[in-house]
Amino acid sequence: MLKKILLTSAAMMVSAGAAYADYSLTILHTNDFHARFEPISKYDAGCSSEDNTEGKCFGGSARLVTAVEEARKRSNNSILVDGGDQFQGTLFYTYYKGKLAAEMMNKLGYDAMTVGNHEFDDGPEVLRGFMDAVTFPVLMSNADFSGEPLLADKLLKSTIIERGGEKIGLIGLTPHDTDELASPGPNVIFTDPSDAVQGEVDKLTAEGVNKIIVLSHSGYNVDKTVAANTTGVDVIVGGHSNTLLGDMEGAEGPYPTMVGNTAILSAYAYGKFLGELNVTFDDAGEITEAVGAPIIMDAAVSEDEVTVARIAEAAVPLEEIRNKVVAETTAAIDGDKNTCRTMECEMGTLLADAMLARVKGQGIEIALQNGGGVRSSIDAGPVTMGEVLTVLPFQNTLSTFYVPGSTIVEALENGVSQLTDVAGRFLQVAGLTYAYDGSAEVGARVSDVMVGGAPIDLDKVYGVVSNNYVRNGGDGFKMFISAENAYDFGPDVADVVAEYLIQNGPYTPYTDGRITVK
Repeated sequence: MLKKILLTSAAMMVSAGAAYADYSLTILHTNDFHARFEPISKYDAGCSSEDNTEGKCFGGSARLVTAVEEARKRSNNSILVDGGDQFQGTLFYTYYKGKLAAEMMNKLGYDAMTVGNHEFDDGPEVLRGFMDAVTFPVLMSNADFSGEPLLADKLLKSTIIERGGEKIGLIGLTPHDTDELASPGPNVIFTDPSDAVQGEVDKLTAEGVNKIIVLSHSGYNVDKTVAANTTGVDVIVGGHSNTLLGDMEGAEGPYPTMVGNTAILSAYAYGKFLGELNVTFDDAGEITEAVGAPIIMDAAVSEDEVTVARIAEAAVPLEEIRNKVVAETTAAIDGDKNTCRTMECEMGTLLADAMLARVKGQGIEIALQNGGGVRSSIDAGPVTMGEVLTVLPFQNTLSTFYVPGSTIVEALENGVSQLTDVAGRFLQVAGLTYAYDGSAEVGARVSDVMVGGAPIDLDKVYGVVSNNYVRNGGDGFKMFISAENAYDFGPDVADVVAEYLIQNGPYTPYTDGRITVK
């Protein structure tokens, strides 16, 4: 049985005195699933079948099938929606692209999803194939995609569904900087989220819709801004920032978080929780009650046997790759998002060290690894190639290039420019040390930059290694696009890290103060 839903007091009565409505709706939601079709460990990495049998694992499609089925039984009126980023994160995506995600989402019976930035990782082509395969609308309001033929006739800005005799308007939202985060191509132009949402709200309202839900892959902070800057939005189902809301340990805010009359929801990531909000509307479409909680997908949730068998079948082609033991660690290597995107972290240190070691004989002095490229931790003990690929799923290649010290400082400033959003542009480093003060003025946040133990020379040209995503301007690193002698076709970074672990095994994770927070 599912754990009892915890009711919060965050938004029990947001419209005192309103007539108690006849219309109630259960909103079931997920976000940032990232191809975690199999159960995950407490570190959000792969979880062995033995640990799963012992009740140590979380999530997986088979648990979600059970959880959604039971949640629907508790409600006579429900919808299931997703906040984006079904793509990317495990070998399942590497091998199947969006096909398995489409199959599982159809099986679960989703009513709609928004486009996450990772849905563009392989360009509009793979996204279009996914949209053709799913049985529900895919939404994105804050972009002009009319010039992209693969999307123009299929992708929607908003849609209307009917449930329990009432119309519900659904609007999609994706990160404003998706062109820096992924590969949408030149024909998709992203626009301001608040303006885009308001435009769609006005259209839906004109069609007689007074219950409007935004599916937003824009992050908790942007969701709060959109709620404050728009009128007519009842619920925002969030994603992108992997935010957990509720009254449990690790939650970043209440569930729902109320901004005015708008209820904001988010259910962490990787299928570890199923969000469940029970919301009641009055005759004018105003929320009178909104209660619920993300439900933990732990061992108390049984796995649907048919789904277990299907995922096992889909995993067969992947087994040889991911079960190959490549190294051993003496302790777990921390790759947690909240650490690796705000400060020096063990996994970031490992990746930067590995990249620099691979090319140091070529005169390269500095390694830069974006925190957003660190996707998982690794458990202590044997390390499989599958675990390495879960940490580094993007198939990025090693890039070397040459830039002056002033450009490196500019890059470090970019890295600390979105700390409150826990953005992926934060830089893990090797061969270089630096300090930062996130509260300082723009352009003065980074200090004490040292290369090889000496103060950085702003005029000197340094050899740098990173991944091809960063070198080509991803995560805002546009200062590297025109770098000298750039070579983006090195080995897969995952292979570089696996070889480094082999050469330095058993590996002991560490940090050494190369990044200082003032």
